[in-house]
Formats: sequence, structure tokens, C-alpha cells
Amino acid sequence: METANQPPAQPNPERKTLDDRAKMSELERIRHSCAHVMATAILRLWPDAQFAYGPPVENGFYYDLECSHRISPEDFEKIEAEMKKEIKANNVFEKQIVTREQALADAQSGRLGGLCERPGSASKFKLDLIQSIPAGEAISYFKNGDFIDLCAGPHVMRTGNIGAFKLTSVASAYYKGDEKNPQLQRIYGTAFKNKTEMEAYFTMLEEAKRRDHRKIGAEMGLFAIDTEYVGPGMPLWLPKGTVLVEELEKLAKETEFAAGYVRVRTPHLAKEKMYKTSGHLPYYAESMFPPMELKEKGGAAAGVEEESERYYLKAMNCPHHHRIFAAEPHSYRDLPLRLAEYGCCYRYEQSGELFGLMRVRSLNMNDAHIYCTEEQFAEEFRAVNDMYLKYFNIFGLEKYQMRFSTHSKEGLGKKYVDEPALWLKTEEMVRKVLDDSGINYVEVANEAAFYGPKIDVQVWSAIGREFTIATNQVDFAVPAKFGLTYRDRDNTDKTPLCIHRAPLGTHERFIGFLIEHHAGNVPLWLAPEQVRVITLNDDAALLDYAKPIANELRANMIRVEADFSPNPVKAKIADAETARVHTMLVIGGRDVEAGNVSVRLHGKGPQGAKPRSEVIAQLLADIRERK
Repeated sequence: METANQPPAQPNPERKTLDDRAKMSELERIRHSCAHVMATAILRLWPDAQFAYGPPVENGFYYDLECSHRISPEDFEKIEAEMKKEIKANNVFEKQIVTREQALADAQSGRLGGLCERPGSASKFKLDLIQSIPAGEAISYFKNGDFIDLCAGPHVMRTGNIGAFKLTSVASAYYKGDEKNPQLQRIYGTAFKNKTEMEAYFTMLEEAKRRDHRKIGAEMGLFAIDTEYVGPGMPLWLPKGTVLVEELEKLAKETEFAAGYVRVRTPHLAKEKMYKTSGHLPYYAESMFPPMELKEKGGAAAGVEEESERYYLKAMNCPHHHRIFAAEPHSYRDLPLRLAEYGCCYRYEQSGELFGLMRVRSLNMNDAHIYCTEEQFAEEFRAVNDMYLKYFNIFGLEKYQMRFSTHSKEGLGKKYVDEPALWLKTEEMVRKVLDDSGINYVEVANEAAFYGPKIDVQVWSAIGREFTIATNQVDFAVPAKFGLTYRDRDNTDKTPLCIHRAPLGTHERFIGFLIEHHAGNVPLWLAPEQVRVITLNDDAALLDYAKPIANELRANMIRVEADFSPNPVKAKIADAETARVHTMLVIGGRDVEAGNVSVRLHGKGPQGAKPRSEVIAQLLADIRERK
């Protein structure tokens, strides 16, 4: 399964179709227009600037440019001042349709992407971009004031319709994302309808910094990334982080067992033949680690040169699971067959895209593949969606959305398997299940997996940040490539449909999300240190009372530590709070006399003294119910 593995920075976008542009939201139009206003301002300050492209992106916009002046954040104030002048001028965004010849002439003169003609300084990036516009497609400009840009739009009506804006950062980016091309300056900014919305956004960013999973992960001792010896993008799970991993696995295994899944295990590598058969090679090769050339010792006859075989590290689990299905004969009575595995996969992500746990090269996936008949599909797909909803409830995720991705006719035989009828059929099957289930979803064209429609699961954290955490895909093509069949009621062999699903995504990404969602203050059942028993001092009578309590908790598989040191109790509580210990049981002389413990919850303070047996029973119940 191809799971979401989101980069920290915006990649170079594919060129939007005219249909895509027509669907741009009001906010995207504001941000697109703001990119043009920023270009206008930069040209007023540095007239030699050469612009490539400036699209709206998830949280704002950017423009890539080449300029003799190296723009830095120190320049933002004067650029923003020029932008404000252009917005105050309230210039119309005027669309002009031109011929290809006119566009090439304007780019050659330097007028395109400029405030005026610039003799001897052709707009070289615009010249190249004109060549990428399909023959027969209208070529258009947008003009605001003196600035004219090659652009298909859309924009707001006037520059004055742009609300609040702010330039945010600078970066470097290769033209068109190709390292063989010139390296350009990329200026990022954001824009909103009004100042209130923008202030809320930057407040959220500040809170996101405080909740950064890399920072909290280090503070809590959850994981380490050893670039010197192990390599970038390959997390090492420390003991406390391994608790989170194993608790998630336990949840998944219990849930899947109850839903009729069977568990399998597969190797971490496979022959090239398997990935060529599945279709992942050559199309997915850039995301896979380079192959290993191996010769089987003793496998060749005397005097005959051995042939080498290519092996690849596993980048996805599905081909291995297909071979497990193929290992035994199946009839319709065996279906649906649900094969589950927490499989370790390896993706060769570019070093510049690696980002803590959110984008890694080594990932452990909550994967499963459901082989079913066409008649069973709706029920199975609905059950997978119900599993998502169960997990959302457990983790307290109140805002979510299913992103239903379909194919495009233009991509058939290139980006997608060339089976137009099957695409339409399976997309309608998925659409019907979503509609019948009343699930919140949006439909997005031209973003499917190469072998079938998919659903990306979007969730929002406590501070309103959006994450893609899981994927659910329909595969009508690859099982046939592997010759997978089952014997049907009519005694004929048929190919099963395959549902790829990973409700908890990968350990890495999901735990990264949970850390930020809870700011490290995870629920009791997940907490690496669930309880700490703290005595007021190291008096023998307190220790004689406290030690059996800690032992009883440990005997019940509660993760407990004890602080019986002579340090001041305030310091001991402060240490526990810093370590994000979920529950503290503070014991003093009065507690001993009454058979109580004084309960304190992380971040919530004292909860009062309660009988020790009652507290232990409640802890066990809350852990069992995953609270």
C-alpha cells in the first residue's frame, strides 16, 4: 500500500488543469493574487528579477525567482510596504487571451513577468513555461497595474480584494524541482480574508511549535534519529517510545482479531520480479532503495557462470500479501480473506523531505489486504470505514474527512491502469458505500492510486492542524497480474477484488500526530509512565506502605515508577510533571493511617485522597477501556 508520508516543505506542484483552476476556492484565489502582488513589489525594488511560477499552496503561496539580490527576511518589511501600495491602488486583475506567437514575443522582450520591456533580458522561465502549455489550449495573461504575468488564473477582481497578508520565509528550490535546473529563490507568504483569520493562523503556528513532536519526543525520550551510524529518516524507538508502538499494535491486533482478520509475516526484501509484476517498477523506482545484486552461491553447474538476481528492500506490503494468497488454493467459501501485518517498509525519501517521524525512510505500517468477491465488497469496505470511526472515537479525534480520489481519463495507460470500465465501476462502488454510510467525504479527481480509487483519511489535531494519517484503497488490477484466483460457485476461476487498508497508518506518522495532538500528554492507557508513586520523604513507615502499592500496580501490568528519595516533595512532583507522568500517587503520614493515596493528575493537579484499592481498581478499569 502507498501510504501518505507528508514532507515538511511544499513540493513543486503539477501544472493545474483548467478544470482544477475553475474549482479554486476564494482563499486560494486571494493567495494566488497575492503572489502576483508580491512579484509586482519585488520588481519595483529589483527590476532584474526573473520569475518562474507562483502558485497558491496549502497554507499560503510562493513565487520562485532568480534575482541578483539575495532576498532575506530582512527585506520583507520593504517588500510588504510595496505590496500594500499595490493593494491600496486597487488595480483590476485583467485577463488577456493572446496567441502563442505573442506570448513568445513578450517573453523574449522581457515584458512577460515584468513591469515593462527589458531589452536584452528575456523572461527565460516564461519562455520555457509557454512550451509546456498544450497545443490548442488558450494562452492567457493576467495584468495588475504595470505587472503582466503568464497565468491561467483565477484571481480576485482587484488587488484591493486581498485581505491580510504576510511574507513568512525564504528557501531555495530547483526550477521545476529538477536538480539539473538552476537553483532559484523561493519566497513564501500567506494571505487570509481578514486580519482576524491571519492572527488565528499564526497563533496556531506558535502553538504547533510548542507541540512539535521532535521537541517533545526528545524531552520524553521517545525516539532518536542517529544520522551518523544508522542513517537519516530511520528512527530508533527508545524504551518509552516503544511503549507507544506496542500499545498501538495491541489495539490493532485486538480490533482486527474481533473483525475476522488473520495475521501474517513477510520478509523485508524481495526479488525484482515481484515489483515488476505488481507494476511498482519502474514507476515507483525513485521511492525505493537501490537494488542489491546477489548471486546464489553453489547454485550454478560447474563451469557455468552464475546469474545475479536483483533484490529490493520492501517498499510496500501488498505484493508479499498477494504471494501469500497465491500460496494456497481458495474457493468462494474462503472469502473474504483478511490478511493483516504490521509490516516494516523502506522508502527512499529525498533527504530534504525527511522530517522527524512525519516523513521517514523506515516505517512500520498497520497494513492489511482484504480479498473478496464483488458481492462482498460493499460490506467489507463499510466495515473498514467503521473501523476508522472506532479509532477516531478512541483517540478523541472529533474532526475528520475522507478524501475520495478518483482517476482521470487523460492518465489512463500512463498514471493509471488502462481499464476505463473498471475504474468507473469501482469508483461508483466506493461512492455508494460512502453515501450510504453518511460519512463526511470530498471527491477529488486525478489523485487515485495507479491500480484503483483510494481514500485518504484527513484528521485535524487539537489546534486545528490538518494531517493525512491513513489510506484505504481499492485494487482491481494487481491481483490479476499475479494470477490470483478463487474457485466460484459455478466452478470457474475468478479474480478477487483487493482492499488495501491501513487505519492507523504507520507507527511513525501516527505517533508523531498523537504527540502533537496531545502535546505529549497522552491518555493513561498509552502513557509510557502511567503511574509514579511518590512519598513525602524517605521515612521507613512511608516506604513500608508505598512499596507494596508500587508492586501491586506492577503485578497488574501497570507501568509504574517510584520516587522514594529524600528530596522535597514539591521537587519530586515537579520532576513527574516534567516527565509527563499521567498519574501521581503521593503518600504521606495521613494516607498511611487512613489506607489512602493522594491522587494527582498531570496538568490537572490534586484530585484528593482516595482508598488505595479504589484507586488501583479505577486505574485498571481506565486502562482496560483505553481512557
